[in-house]
Amino acid sequence: MKSYKVSVWKIALNRTTKKPSYTVRRVVDGAPMSASYKTKALADRFRAKLLRAIDKGEPFDTVTGLPDSLRGGKADLSFLELAIKYLDGRWAEAAAKQRDSMTDALATVLPALVKEVRGSPDNKTVRRALRSYVLPPPRRERERPDEIAAAVRWLEKASLPVAELQEIARAHELIDALGRKLDGKPAATQTYRRRRAVVFNALEYAVELEMLPGNPLGRIRRKRGRRALQEVDRRVVVNPRQARELLAAVTYVGRYKRASGRRLRAFFGCLYYAALRPEEALGLRRSDCVLPDRGWGCIEVAQTRPTAGKAWTDSGEAHDRRGLKQRAEGAVRIVPIPPHLVGLLQKHLEEFGTAKDGRIFQSERGNVVAASSYSRVWKQARELAFVPEQVSSVLAFRPYDLRHAGVSQWLNSGVPAAEVAARAGHSVDVLLKIYAKCIDGQEQEMNSRIMEGLGEVG
Repeated sequence: MKSYKVSVWKIALNRTTKKPSYTVRRVVDGAPMSASYKTKALADRFRAKLLRAIDKGEPFDTVTGLPDSLRGGKADLSFLELAIKYLDGRWAEAAAKQRDSMTDALATVLPALVKEVRGSPDNKTVRRALRSYVLPPPRRERERPDEIAAAVRWLEKASLPVAELQEIARAHELIDALGRKLDGKPAATQTYRRRRAVVFNALEYAVELEMLPGNPLGRIRRKRGRRALQEVDRRVVVNPRQARELLAAVTYVGRYKRASGRRLRAFFGCLYYAALRPEEALGLRRSDCVLPDRGWGCIEVAQTRPTAGKAWTDSGEAHDRRGLKQRAEGAVRIVPIPPHLVGLLQKHLEEFGTAKDGRIFQSERGNVVAASSYSRVWKQARELAFVPEQVSSVLAFRPYDLRHAGVSQWLNSGVPAAEVAARAGHSVDVLLKIYAKCIDGQEQEMNSRIMEGLGEVG
């Protein structure tokens, strides 16, 4: 709908944000609208364009609050078209898990940013259409079932123009959608933050393309929990004796059939004795290891094989091929390994050899070991190694807890935090925050110091 009833106000200085911004306010057909800019010069330029359009007698759109001369093709782009354009630009360089995360976030908000159009499908069908047919570039040419094709046609008609997100009410609807699961229940704070980051970047892309004067999410000051590092629960950490019993129990899993447990003993050993992440152990190659006949050996961690899903990797494999987590491309982490792990790796290589690409750990068919496979073996090993009370507890509940136990053992043995951080692939600050509750053996010493300070004998 168009209107000639337009008033443009003077530029207002907004001091409510950390960095002051400049707001251009206008009223179109009785509806107040605004746009914020980082500098006064940008705000002046936009206001001058609005005044020029009024002088020329141009009609203003009542949804976007813009004259035809400023709307053009860019402002008319729908949010669906923006999402597709954004993914086209990011897909090639994004990791498989990033691709999964981006499509998840955009598929979450797209059904919420629609106008009323007849024949709306159910949310599950729309999400399936977006995640499996519309958003991932490699999947857009797939043949679409009738219900998916109908959902896509509806979404193409119903998706709102990007410019409509300038309305604060629409921005709030977007935030509400990010914070909900498909069943309408609140999503976890971590999930909300991950999705919000994706959508924020997509809208920043729209700003770069001049589809929006500013990022609408930047105007929302709604808080959603405090972001904090997840501390390790000390109850999951096994002691060295329990770790050895678990590694021994692993060998009894599938003992008389496929030797599935024996195939994974050294894998679990890497998680404990070298504190590797599972994806780092899965990517370990023979050429990355120095395994002497006596004494300590060494592992160079350079390649990881994180589980991502066939839909998101370029190779069509379930595991992506990546470098070290949060490190520059080509980075290597050197981890000295004790003689016991050296022996485990040597025995493993003698019995099972390596995969075609040199990987140490492989399935019976030579593939990367699936997370479901090693988790199943681990579950059975816990039942063999622990008493019933421990089996029902959180003690070493996940294979990843072996890494926590390894790092905790290093810290409690007196290894300097900087050295532990280097071996585990953490910063010192993050290491101490995550493992603060797992450092034992210092309480008595601290109590003695306090007693001395009080002038008393403990």
